[in-house]
Amino acid sequence: MNEDQKNNKQKKPLKNWAIFSGIAIQMCATILLFAWGGQKLDEKYPSDNKWFTIAGVVLGVSISLYAVLKQLKRFNS
Repeated sequence: MNEDQKNNKQKKPLKNWAIFSGIAIQMCATILLFAWGGQKLDEKYPSDNKWFTIAGVVLGVSISLYAVLKQLKRFNS
């Protein structure tokens, strides 16, 4: 095994860690953004339940999961 192959093996876990932590940060930011938007809509259109916040969180989680699955599919190929 030459020196380049050793360096590539050592860098790969760090690269994977950076990719996956970036995905987690992106997922968190998306969910928080949609939850914040739903909260602002609930403030503007008040009701007994926080329907816009709930819808924002559900929509944020759905979009985040879609993005994560798409990125993981690209990562595995």
